[in-house]
Amino acid sequence: MKHTIQIECPPEILMGLHLDAHRFGDLIKLQSATALFKEGKLSSGMAARWCGMPRVHFLLQAMQSGANLLEDTDDDFARETALL
Repeated sequence: MKHTIQIECPPEILMGLHLDAHRFGDLIKLQSATALFKEGKLSSGMAARWCGMPRVHFLLQAMQSGANLLEDTDDDFARETALL
């Protein structure tokens, strides 16, 4: 089941961004999905499906906006180098 959420947006914002309401909605959806992915609240697959794009495209866009795909912790380093 899909849900539709309506938000109010002054026309000045759409004009300032040079977007129509549909494209603005797509932008808000992508920005929200990326933020929720960065916070660890959405998987990359779920976020990509929500935005209607392949997972690899979503991951590329998320990385371009500063998302870390891998954490560089001491535990990660130890696990990765344990078999060397």
